Order: sequence, then structure tokens, then C-alpha cells
Amino acid sequence: MDTHPGAAASTLHVFVYGTLRRGEANDINRLWPAPHCLGPARIRGCLYDLGPYPGLVLGGAGWVQGELYAITAELEHQLDVIEEVAPVPSGEYTRRFVQVELDGRPLACLVYEIAPQRVQGVPCIVSGDWLRRV
Repeated sequence: MDTHPGAAASTLHVFVYGTLRRGEANDINRLWPAPHCLGPARIRGCLYDLGPYPGLVLGGAGWVQGELYAITAELEHQLDVIEEVAPVPSGEYTRRFVQVELDGRPLACLVYEIAPQRVQGVPCIVSGDWLRRV
């Protein structure tokens, strides 16, 4: 599990791109303590359609659309459970910390990346936006 240097002393941020987005099945806004939405964001990567949920592989030339939130350590733990990286990792997702840009300033942000072997032969969502996957 990746750890964020200085996370205990700073605000935590998470980039969500699939079922944790507003209005989706696992909407982060329904969790407690409530997150604070910082706005839409995007990161480099490829989004894959796994049926009921997407998987993100970081890097490459494409962009993946999502939302950026400020969260508490307590909410971060809940997200780890939802994404099955804790208490016992399933091997499907890995926690990563990447830089995103918000209003021209870089922020370290948590993102859950799918294991690349889980998306072999799976179609890419060309728009990079789970909400526009159809």
C-alpha cells in the first residue's frame, strides 16, 4: 500500500473517476465524514469499462475525467475498504499518489489504479469519462 508522505499533517485529496463520482453507485458524497468537493479534474491515463465499474491505468497520452475531493483520514480508510485494498487487499486496485493540477497549483492526490492484468482485452472508454461511457 502506498503511503502519502506527511498525510497525517496535511489535507488529504482523492481523485475519483467511476462509481465514487457524484450520483453514481458508490457516490463519495454519501459517505461520512462528508468530503469537500474541490471540483472537476483530470489525470493522464486510460479508463477501462469493466461493466458495473471502470478501471484506471495511469500514464499515456489520454485523459481521464473525474472529481477531486478533500477528505479525512477516516474517509480514506472507508475508500480503501470500498476499493478492496484494506483490510485484506484483493489485488484488483492499488493505492497511488499522483500530482493533479487544481486552479494552476499542483496537489498530491490519492487515486485507485486497477491492476493492468485485470484490463487485458477490456475495452477502453475513449472519452475518458465514466459518466459518458455509452
